Amino acid sequence: MTNIVLFGAPGAGKGTLAGKIKKFSSVVHISTGDLFRANIKNETPIGKEAKSYIDAGQLVPDSVVIGMVKDRIDQPDVKENGFMLDGFPRTLEQAKALDEIASLDVVVVIEIAKEDLKKRILGRRSCPKCGKIYNIYNDELKPKKEGYCDVCENTALVQRSDDNEETFEKRWNTYLSQSEAVIDYYSKNEGLVQKIDGTRTMSYTEAELRSILKM
Repeated sequence: MTNIVLFGAPGAGKGTLAGKIKKFSSVVHISTGDLFRANIKNETPIGKEAKSYIDAGQLVPDSVVIGMVKDRIDQPDVKENGFMLDGFPRTLEQAKALDEIASLDVVVVIEIAKEDLKKRILGRRSCPKCGKIYNIYNDELKPKKEGYCDVCENTALVQRSDDNEETFEKRWNTYLSQSEAVIDYYSKNEGLVQKIDGTRTMSYTEAELRSILKM
């Protein structure tokens, strides 16, 4: 059983990496975004509390986020197989709270330059019909016909409303302001932090990932 934290800026490739790891491991992928959506949809007490802040246009407090994560970590499938956290912790306070809930085996820090990440996010397009993802700045991910899905042919690709320069700058600056303290905190535990190249999240092999994750 392995407990993993995937740490990196929004869009750095945490979800992509998690998908690759899931192909050879039974570790449970816990995305805080998915947790929020599930709790709000199911109208759990934590979900209702989170929704009250979101509806008021406020940030959900650490205490609510931590409670949501703790509840998920306490589930039988996680206790049996371990977890892979994606999107948590984001702050030093959350990192300290997580230490009180569970012990970690590895913190994978996905490093990527701002300009590379910007192209990845602002160039992202998707098919509203089949969900296939493209990127107009990446030759390997460009659609064959500009603006249209390769699979659904006549279906025009769309861009997420929050994939814009203003939102990107806000998210990047927030990440920078919080990340240093979190990485420094985990770096005090020798060997816990493993840094990887964010431009390679799609090409890491199983052998490489097993080595990084000590699996």
